[in-house]
Amino acid sequence: MQQKEVEAIHRNHIKQKAKERYLILATQVAIFLCFVGIWEWLAQINAINVLIFSHPSKMWELFWTQLMDGRLLPHIGMTVWETVVGFLLGTILGTLLATLIWWSPFLSRVLDPYLVVLNSMPKVALGPVFIVFLGPGLLSIIAMGCAISVIITTIVIYTSFKEVNQNYIRVVRTLGGNKRQIFRLVILPSTIPAILSTLKVNVGLSWVGVIVGEFLVSKMGLGYLIIYGFQVFNFTLVMVSLAIIAVVATLMYQGVAFLERRLTSQFK
Repeated sequence: MQQKEVEAIHRNHIKQKAKERYLILATQVAIFLCFVGIWEWLAQINAINVLIFSHPSKMWELFWTQLMDGRLLPHIGMTVWETVVGFLLGTILGTLLATLIWWSPFLSRVLDPYLVVLNSMPKVALGPVFIVFLGPGLLSIIAMGCAISVIITTIVIYTSFKEVNQNYIRVVRTLGGNKRQIFRLVILPSTIPAILSTLKVNVGLSWVGVIVGEFLVSKMGLGYLIIYGFQVFNFTLVMVSLAIIAVVATLMYQGVAFLERRLTSQFK
């Protein structure tokens, strides 16, 4: 096959992939717009209870009003900051714990049943414990965001460490490499995709932990606004808070996905 034919096939492949991406994006946008339009239409014809379900135009009005008068941004900033800190702590501590367990086979056998028990335990049930131990404030909320992701991070990354091809490890050992070199040259590079995939999972988990923590103790944040909206029967405020959480969590997820694509391409 000639070089020009190969290049033409490659260009056609790139065009097909681009068309597929645009089609997927257009379908996603169309589904969202249809959902919002039907929701608004049902509210306007009184087919749904607007006191409970609100409707998009009313949500936008409340969002814009609170954004312009400065009441909303402090709540968004507080929740995002708590989530980012909990996300980073959960990921870093989970990775370090997985590394420690891999480094010591004895410690691995000792901690294995405890990891299983901690993973099966509902993490949100630890909220009152954190409140008593750390106080009803920022630390307990961050601890919730961290605790809900650290165990699953440890288990996933440690499992990926164990599944690295043993032949690569034998080659480094044959060349006189020690355990630190095996980890740096073989284990860590081989498990970068698994670590990055764990980051995407941790985004959602950290949001769950922080919002639950704000439900319990916070006086500021999107979780606080949800609880406050329920207390004063302002379900439009609840819906606006949920919509903001969905948007910001999606942006964080896409940021991690972009980082994954960049780093994965470098390790190929």
